[in-house]
Amino acid sequence: MANKSLGPPETRIVASSSLESADYDSIILIYTPGQTLPSAISGVVTDALSLDPGLETELAVLSTKLPSKKLIYSPTGPIDPDYEDVRIYEEAAEKAIKRALKSGSKKPLVFLPPDSNFSKSQLVTLLGILKIIYTPIQVREHDPSKTNKLEHVGVWTGDEKTLPSLIETALTLENGRRVARDIGQADPERMAPPRIEEYVRNIFANTPIKVDVVDDITKISKEYPLFEAVNRAASCQERHRGRLIFLEYNPPESVKQTLFLVGKGVTYDTGGADVKIGGGMRGMSRDKCGAAAVLGFMHLVQNFAPKNLRVVAGVGIVRNSIGSNSYVADEVITARSGARVRVVNTDAEGRMIMADILCRFKEEALNAVNPHLFTIATLTGHACLTVGDGYSIVIDNGPAYKSGYSRKLQEQSEEIGDPFEISTLRKEDIAGHRGVAEGDDVLQGLPKPSSQSMRGHQGPAAFLLLASGLDKYGSGSPSPLKYSHLDIAASSGDLPRPATGSPILALAKTYLL
Repeated sequence: MANKSLGPPETRIVASSSLESADYDSIILIYTPGQTLPSAISGVVTDALSLDPGLETELAVLSTKLPSKKLIYSPTGPIDPDYEDVRIYEEAAEKAIKRALKSGSKKPLVFLPPDSNFSKSQLVTLLGILKIIYTPIQVREHDPSKTNKLEHVGVWTGDEKTLPSLIETALTLENGRRVARDIGQADPERMAPPRIEEYVRNIFANTPIKVDVVDDITKISKEYPLFEAVNRAASCQERHRGRLIFLEYNPPESVKQTLFLVGKGVTYDTGGADVKIGGGMRGMSRDKCGAAAVLGFMHLVQNFAPKNLRVVAGVGIVRNSIGSNSYVADEVITARSGARVRVVNTDAEGRMIMADILCRFKEEALNAVNPHLFTIATLTGHACLTVGDGYSIVIDNGPAYKSGYSRKLQEQSEEIGDPFEISTLRKEDIAGHRGVAEGDDVLQGLPKPSSQSMRGHQGPAAFLLLASGLDKYGSGSPSPLKYSHLDIAASSGDLPRPATGSPILALAKTYLL
């Protein structure tokens, strides 16, 4: 399943048949209380715990008589079944591999015991290891000698039959997440719109994924006018000129479900004419993580090649620049849907660049098999205040809510450690974005930023419904369309921390695994 055009993660991941192999210089153990251990290491752990009971919760490097000589012991600590989730394994794995690197280990062997309480604990543990040994694209390109943090990683579970499949799945998921991190984490020049196009064309070359790029200003102005407004200031610089990138996967067998994914790809967000102040621009190169996640998920679709799932994606790649050609508050722009949109704040650009793509997909969805539309974006500071660091938000429209989608996504996301919280669209959200002045159909935003507004993350979903015309395809329509908005502002990773690739794992668990 691994994509040869991108290549696997630089460090080789190999199955091991024994903890006593001489091919490794450390053993990584993620330990849970009461865990049954192989005899080769049980004595070491028992002796250490009897000497220092504090090791039930503390990381340690222990000496062992095995050829690897040292045991990187990383405990989860006691697990509360009511409130803990599988991420406790990811966190322990991340601490362990960081400690292994610090100790000088270049060839660790990871022991992955099963946990009946968490069906994906082994996969999540391995993904935690892979997350840490990822090397950012700009580091790889600047100094190739720093590409490989390790020589190789061994994996042992005690089950030789299922281990190769586990490793293959982890590597495939990591490759998709790596695409998202390459794009999302790179600085605003390395992943400016034309260079994202170049990257996308490269990774999907000679694959079943069809790629179509719209960069002609005349066509953009006619078919994607809200996107064009945001792109206006940046379009004066060739290296910053926006792109709309569309991808499509058609399955080998009859289609049973169709996904339409729209991603926000703001390569840098100055706020535009409503310029960000007080240091608010720092980290705004991460405002492209929604598009990055969509592109990473398409990479997974390519590799998993689902037999009955059709996936169509569209990402708006644009720099929200400031200058004499900026769009400004008070402008009235006619969207692709025909709705007259009154601009309130140019820093609410994400919903603008997605609305026309969503409208196009709405048009296509009316003739698609079992369609479900999505927008994925680092959209609001309010989402961060609402759910806190590390959580995504899902908001369903009426048809999606009645199908039970948000609950299903939340359950699947919990299993793989990429969690979603559920929010609800209310009548106040819709009313707050209806036009007020004569001739206005839709208000783009509220007077204050989302982080200072009540229901600040629900409102943008309402705007997307109204501006795209999706509001006409609710539960009472003869042709209801399911639509879910995913706000990943709190889960995508802020500078200086690494980008996470969320919500790729949650979507993969829901549709591909």
